[in-house]
Amino acid sequence: MAITIGTLVFSLICWAVFYLSFVMDRSRYRNCYLLFIALTSVIPFIINITGSYSKEIMLTLLYLIMAGLLITPFFLIHNGIVMIKNEGRHLPQLLSLALGIVILIGELAALANTIAGAMTYDTEEYRAFLRSGPFIAGSLFSITVGYISMSFLIFLIYTLFMQIIPWHGDFDYVIVLGSGLIERNKVPKLLQDRLDKAIEVYRKAPGRPKLITSGGQGDDEALPEAEAMKNYLIASGIPEEDIITEPASTTTLENLRNSKEIIDSREGGKKTAVVSSNYHVYRALRLCKKLGFSCTGIGGHVAFYFWPSALIREYIAIHAEIKHAVIFVLGWVTCIILTILISVGVIDLF
Repeated sequence: MAITIGTLVFSLICWAVFYLSFVMDRSRYRNCYLLFIALTSVIPFIINITGSYSKEIMLTLLYLIMAGLLITPFFLIHNGIVMIKNEGRHLPQLLSLALGIVILIGELAALANTIAGAMTYDTEEYRAFLRSGPFIAGSLFSITVGYISMSFLIFLIYTLFMQIIPWHGDFDYVIVLGSGLIERNKVPKLLQDRLDKAIEVYRKAPGRPKLITSGGQGDDEALPEAEAMKNYLIASGIPEEDIITEPASTTTLENLRNSKEIIDSREGGKKTAVVSSNYHVYRALRLCKKLGFSCTGIGGHVAFYFWPSALIREYIAIHAEIKHAVIFVLGWVTCIILTILISVGVIDLF
């Protein structure tokens, strides 16, 4: 009973820490890890309250994890092939395929090390095997792939969590972030989904919030993206007087900065929602924070085949920030050092 109560208290503390951090600032990257810790903290409690079935529960979780690890690379490879067929052979469309191949190679390297170790499982021979070049090289690669995969999984879970958080529709402004036009003046499906979500927010609002369409004119576009977005909204039944265009921006940061300037220059309430594709909302909120812009992020629908590659791009973009890049590398180096110490016998697991 004491152990059960202890695991429950520990889990409640983890959830409380995550809740406080999330309420204070949804855009903090630490929330990704705090949510993951909170979720995993429930496992010991569940195992304890199941009593005589705890062993079965643990085996079931282990099998599910193993199945997930085996399925993941094949899913990503298949998704990459679908992306190439639907979107063409451009670098962003190759991300899920490349990640799937890398994870598969890492899993095969880990499997090869396991089999080789099992075939020589004798105290002296096995210790010698742990110090061999092939084992160390395979382990380093497998640890690197595993580290990246786990880091991405933690980011993915928080991104999904952000999508299911309910929002209240009493906004004064709704910013719709652009994504580019096709055929010089047409709104693509990705942008249509963002605009449709903004329309949903507009119609659920108690008042009549202003919709800010944001996006400049590219060299291959016949008009500013903001104007094309405005035309789509009007055709969908939104009154023109409730639409504000911001036609000068060329990046997401400029979208938000210019929209903030428009909002700050007007009288009245300032409660603002930012609508983008669901995979992009988290990074948009991070940019809002840099601008000192308090917003609620709302994600629009994205085709399932497009989502993995898009989320990988967001993950890379966030870790391109110096602070997160340094933390990521320090974590990776720590894992590598532990692997080396284990392999040379400084840390003895046997």
